[in-house]
Amino acid sequence: MSLNPVISLLGRRLRLAVIGGGPGSFIGAMHRQAARLDDRYELVAACLSSNPEKSVQAGRELGLAPDRCYADGDALIAAEATRNDGADVVAIMTPNDSHFRFSMAALDAGLDVICDKPMTNTLQEAQALQERVHSSGRVFCLTHNYTGYPMVRQARAMVADGQLGDIRLVQVEYVQGGRAKAGPSRSPWKDDATRGGPSLVMGDIGTHAHNLLRFITGLEVAQVAAEVGTIVPTRVTHDYAGALLRLDNGARGSFWVTQAAAGVENALRIRISGSLGTLEWQQEQPQLLSFKPMGVPAQIRTPNGPGTLPLSAHASRIVAGHPEGFHEAFANIYSDAAEAIAARRAGQTVNPLSTHFPNAADGLSGIRFVDAVIRSSTNDGAWTAV
Repeated sequence: MSLNPVISLLGRRLRLAVIGGGPGSFIGAMHRQAARLDDRYELVAACLSSNPEKSVQAGRELGLAPDRCYADGDALIAAEATRNDGADVVAIMTPNDSHFRFSMAALDAGLDVICDKPMTNTLQEAQALQERVHSSGRVFCLTHNYTGYPMVRQARAMVADGQLGDIRLVQVEYVQGGRAKAGPSRSPWKDDATRGGPSLVMGDIGTHAHNLLRFITGLEVAQVAAEVGTIVPTRVTHDYAGALLRLDNGARGSFWVTQAAAGVENALRIRISGSLGTLEWQQEQPQLLSFKPMGVPAQIRTPNGPGTLPLSAHASRIVAGHPEGFHEAFANIYSDAAEAIAARRAGQTVNPLSTHFPNAADGLSGIRFVDAVIRSSTNDGAWTAV
């Protein structure tokens, strides 16, 4: 029997098509590398740019067949859905305003979907997409890649196992410095609220911080008291957001994100305190999970080290003491989605350990949170239901 669960179920790799992520795109290369890392997918088709000539040329440079290098994303979906050897799944990494359109078209064509965050720009679109995913029975994977880190999954499993007791406090922050200087974004569409969404910082990294909180704790944010705005002079898109949180179990929390902290790189951090202890994790040191149980010495957990739980072990590729990072976390999302897609297509039950990738319900929850933060900020930080 093959060690590759997708090949074991289907007798082949999943056929993957991608829309977006062409020349010069960091996230596009990340998606394609993640898809190949565990050998679950075969890239068969692509529309890599909104510029037709660039799109076709970029596809050829990836070694794709000429008739599967598409000049338009809608054309890719329509054509692949009718081929006997057509794509099984479409990965979407376009500007935010087209996530909804391409996702809906792919689902309507009978394809499974992997989509970059945020799921949509508006709450109305997010609700409609979640309903369509549910009615279609297709797999929809949202690439909140930080949930793929082994130690993030260890934290989730420890909370679920009751090792923290009742969750009482949560602090989450995502601090970047890439937009500390005034001036246009490297991606011009991000400066356009119509394309980038009503709050760039919330869509770009706020949804990541919110998703990480939900993923580890299993709790929902019930209310927010928030402020959203711009701290770099002359900028028109949001580069800062902060909020006090009330969670649905009565726990309290704080949230803040910015892309304008000069000198900071990619500081995503979370602290979760329960009645029995505290967990702390930060993305810039992803191998380490700090566990501080009440009344005993603090502990440091690492991938495949003592105390590793099955959900964490399922996300680890190499032996203890060796670093696993961003690429691998991203690849975990792709691999889990592949196993869910293959199981669905084969009419089999998916491995429960492969069901923890973010989905359309998570995407909807993220957009609801963005909407509530903006409404609270507009109302001078008043407590606002999510």
